[in-house]
Amino acid sequence: MKRFSLLLVLLIAGSFAVIKVLPKSGGDLSIESLLTYPVEIQDLTVSITEQGTLESANNTEIKCRVRGENTVTFVIESGKEVKAGDLLVQLETLAIEEEISERTKFFYLAESSVARSGADVQRAKISIREYEEGRFITDLSSLKKERAIAEANLVNATNRLNHFRMLERSDYASERQVEERLFAREQATLDVALRNTRIAVLEDYTKKEELINLRGELNAAEATHEANLERALADKQRLDRANEELRQCTILAERDGLVIYPDSEQWKDTPEIEEGATVRKDQTILLMPDLKKMQIKVGIHESMVDRMSEGMTANVTLNQTSITGNITYVASVAQPAGWWTGNVVKYDSVVSLPTTENLRPGMSAEVEIILAQYPQSLTLPTNACVETQDGFSCWIRDNGKIIRRDVELGDSNEMFIIVKSGLQRGDEIILDPLGVLPEAQRAAVASDRSDDDSPFGYEDL
Repeated sequence: MKRFSLLLVLLIAGSFAVIKVLPKSGGDLSIESLLTYPVEIQDLTVSITEQGTLESANNTEIKCRVRGENTVTFVIESGKEVKAGDLLVQLETLAIEEEISERTKFFYLAESSVARSGADVQRAKISIREYEEGRFITDLSSLKKERAIAEANLVNATNRLNHFRMLERSDYASERQVEERLFAREQATLDVALRNTRIAVLEDYTKKEELINLRGELNAAEATHEANLERALADKQRLDRANEELRQCTILAERDGLVIYPDSEQWKDTPEIEEGATVRKDQTILLMPDLKKMQIKVGIHESMVDRMSEGMTANVTLNQTSITGNITYVASVAQPAGWWTGNVVKYDSVVSLPTTENLRPGMSAEVEIILAQYPQSLTLPTNACVETQDGFSCWIRDNGKIIRRDVELGDSNEMFIIVKSGLQRGDEIILDPLGVLPEAQRAAVASDRSDDDSPFGYEDL
């Protein structure tokens, strides 16, 4: 890298010097004063460098478990080491305490309704048994007793009628007396029939009607009791939930470790977690990272993402310490572009690092991702080529002459590009031909080029 940087400085300085000596058009060219570079064979590494921030690949999320919006009254400092049981976050509890008071009142009212409706159910069940085994038997026995008396009266009336008929035949009783006894027997017969009808009505209608009413009252009492039970259960669940949320307002550390704040959104300057801030249910308040599994997330420009793949090597520099990692993830969907990103479209990629001591989340990192390596390849500086109508060309100095060469190019990095054909090792390439050679200026193609069309692919990064 030092060699490349020095060479770049020399190239820039030489270009300015040559531009002073040679005009862009017209005038005599001083061939010997042109700055050149010999085509050489060397190892070429194609890479991209991005800035990223160190983070844990396995974060234990500490979330708000209280419904609605809640005010933070205390939060531990980010980056502090804690022990299991230490206080991490305290949320405002006044509203929840008031809710607990209300829920407690409603729960006890519901419990009293359950007790009352339960007694009504038992009373309705007893009423059914009391009628079937008590009042109905009593009423039926009374009617049967009255029927027995009526039947006895009928027998007596029949006997008296037969006796007076016998007396009438012997002229000891008058016809009128016989008719009176006949009328008495008819009354006794009707009385027996009435008693039988009452017994039938009791057994076939009154009993069924009474049981229907009693069972209807039992069903109504049971339905009311079930409703009261459900209401009491709902009130109990609400009370339990409020008590649980009251406990969730105090968040303690479940294990020893480092505590950090979650990253803020890209368009915000500071995290949302601070005393007095408002948090919502399921919002991540704190993170406890696993320091043994660290990674770096970097954004890859859309022009280079097609060259990315999992398993690529990445050289990471953290506080002047170099660590070798690997690409373990390349996003298939780009991050949303906006004013906070300069409308640059980038794709998230993750570089996983081996277990290393003294790594802390939030550390700045420079990540060099190795896209390709070409050992012992014929190369020339990228500023020595010009795109023309027929492809790419460069100019060499040969025996005091300037000769144009059409070349076929391959992959490149920021400084060098691979030559597939058109040149050979040792050729003296004229640097920055567009700045010093009128012929190069005439041959140049003035057109917009996309990253895919250019072999360099770095100008837009």
